Amino acid sequence: MAVERNAETHQTLIGGQGDIQLGIIMSKLKDRFGVSVKTVPQKIAYRETIKGTSDVQGKHKKQSGGAGQYGDVHIRFSPSQEEFEFSEELFGGSVPKNYVPAVEKGLIESMERGPLAGCKVVNVKAVLYDGSYHEVDSNEVSFKIAASLAFKKGIVEANPCLLEPIMHLEITVPSDYTGDVMGDMNKRRGRILGMEPQHDGSQKLIAEAPQAELFDYALGLRSMTQGRGSFVMNFERYEEVPKMLADKIIAQHAAEEDK
Repeated sequence: MAVERNAETHQTLIGGQGDIQLGIIMSKLKDRFGVSVKTVPQKIAYRETIKGTSDVQGKHKKQSGGAGQYGDVHIRFSPSQEEFEFSEELFGGSVPKNYVPAVEKGLIESMERGPLAGCKVVNVKAVLYDGSYHEVDSNEVSFKIAASLAFKKGIVEANPCLLEPIMHLEITVPSDYTGDVMGDMNKRRGRILGMEPQHDGSQKLIAEAPQAELFDYALGLRSMTQGRGSFVMNFERYEEVPKMLADKIIAQHAAEEDK
């Protein structure tokens, strides 16, 4: 049995060898500690990124009684191979250099929650190239807020998309069941990359499939192979979610936000 807290999805996950073991754990929690557990489907740690470019302004201006707030930035956004790239091409003192770190910090904090489904944003390059400031009202907080406003606008305008985790699987099954296992993998949006005969006559199938389709794979494989199949699964990479599925995920997130 394994228990972990997923910091990204904010779920507490309990793992076991099957439904029966998980059921026993739930019963023990109830009987021994009086804890009722509500189980929900495991959430996927999706990501968001951009496929295009944008050039936006983020301006924060607040005047109320005492000291005001003023921050104004112009930022270009584009795709990057790195998780996050930031640079500045300022000239003529449009934004004082001491406010540049606040702009970068504002962008980094904004990347924790993207505009599509509230997921972490990755593979973005941001170039601060212009802006303006106020002698009295400008401060680091104002520029941080201006950067976050630019980020929200810039990501939406740069053709954002949703990414999902793709898992690498090595599935070992008796030869008689390879056809069923391969067919099932296709239904799970997976693809078979290769097949290796084993010394004992069984077959090892190398495959990739989205994590979203694999939460019940242990039960499915056991059923298909009469308990004689086994598999090892590891994270491989992130890939774009097909549009129809992405639209559903985004709509579901919007509905949850409205509650």
